Amino acid sequence: MAVTMLELPALSTSSALLLCALLAMLLVYLKAKKGSGGHYPPGPRGLPFIGNMHQLDLRRLHLCLMEISEKYGKIFSLRMGQQNTVVLMGYELVKEALVGHAEEFMGRHKSKIIKMTRGNHGIIMAEGNSWKQMRRFTISTLRDFGMGKRSIEERIIEEALHLRNLIQSFGGQPFETTIPMNCTVANVICCIVLGKRFKYEDETFVSLIKLVNENVQLVASPQVQLYNAFPLLGYLPGTHRKVFKNIYRVHSFLRSFLKENRQSLKEDDIRSFIDVFMMKQEEETGNSGTYFHEDNLLQTTNDLFVAGMETTSTTIRWALLVMAKMPHIQKKVQDEIDAVLGRERYPQLDDRKHLPYTDAVIHETQRFANIVPLNLPHETTTDVNFRGYLIPKGTQIIPSLTSVLRDKSYWERPEEFYPMHFLDKDGNFVRRDAFIPFSAGRRSCAGESLAKAELFLFFTALLQAFTFQIPAGTEAPDLEAVVGITLAPKPHKLCAMLR
Repeated sequence: MAVTMLELPALSTSSALLLCALLAMLLVYLKAKKGSGGHYPPGPRGLPFIGNMHQLDLRRLHLCLMEISEKYGKIFSLRMGQQNTVVLMGYELVKEALVGHAEEFMGRHKSKIIKMTRGNHGIIMAEGNSWKQMRRFTISTLRDFGMGKRSIEERIIEEALHLRNLIQSFGGQPFETTIPMNCTVANVICCIVLGKRFKYEDETFVSLIKLVNENVQLVASPQVQLYNAFPLLGYLPGTHRKVFKNIYRVHSFLRSFLKENRQSLKEDDIRSFIDVFMMKQEEETGNSGTYFHEDNLLQTTNDLFVAGMETTSTTIRWALLVMAKMPHIQKKVQDEIDAVLGRERYPQLDDRKHLPYTDAVIHETQRFANIVPLNLPHETTTDVNFRGYLIPKGTQIIPSLTSVLRDKSYWERPEEFYPMHFLDKDGNFVRRDAFIPFSAGRRSCAGESLAKAELFLFFTALLQAFTFQIPAGTEAPDLEAVVGITLAPKPHKLCAMLR
């Protein structure tokens, strides 16, 4: 006998709510599939609500995506929870997207934790007119304070001497490299942005650096990635709460510094980036639509401090560790430095063209260390046809720098540390198209020229003065990375023997 609708058993309130929730999840899932269209990039089949999260190794996502690309190709799709994501692999695709389709791919995807802590402020994660004005103003002001000029070179050399004195004070005993390198690089950007340098033993300064280092690791942790995919987890205890606490403490320090700086601000004595910003704020008084407000001042200052310290100091740490593990390469660098500079004359940027092997080792460190493996996340600003696929507006884009710096089509030995990648048969330095550790296009690193100058001058000054060794009686650390937003060396100590 047929069962009519009237004969169906009544559902309890809780069962009805559960059924509605399941139907809603199914509709969202079907909408996501439909919205992608028939020409959406292929990818592994996901599940309702969680997408492909169950298929991803969140502890080594950059390598996991490389493995997925072996099956689905150089352009494929995922869903991180309900966020549609397209991954681009290899130099050609990444360059075509970020340079050839710069407008369509220049958006900045904001995860939940970014929305909660940054808004649309600063220069790293902001977009639209606020980002355009802040980036233009920042680059112009940094140039006025010497970025790319002789004056900043002198600041870097001065800081390199402070670092050499610190390392020499260890007397050849083992030391952990993180804080010394962080302090050194941070002081260069602090001189420009804040108008002062800090002593290496300054407890507040060191605490600030440690907070930044911790967040660099935590923000890319599996727990925070799950929070970004499923924001309702924010109501539970978790790593995201530690991130919020650390950011609050960093911002508290910066707010205090900015307040003190404003009290001593003088129009005829401009000392720093924040002085210029504050003067611009005064000019914009009464303009309700200005982007030169306190939120942008705070976040831009924070962005410059973090970005100006983290990647460069991490690269130098990688370089010193590789030298200690590969003494034959270290000796070739030192022999070249001795032949060109000797032991007394400090290096200058003009010396770079006369030190091709040293320059090649620095570049190969950047390639091999792969400091920012997933790039910073982009987002499509409009529907875009790309390589025969339709990618909707608002799609998260991951232009994998790991796939570029390990692209077998462009690197002879992509998995090895091989300085000859940047040298011709006659030993001359050669540039490589697929060398884009600072990303490419309109979202490339605004401080690239400063970072390049720091890497050359710090590395050369250190190898001129010291030979770096693994401490006797200890096992040499491997070259596997600690994964965060950046890839850092595992904790280790080195000995620096005065030459």
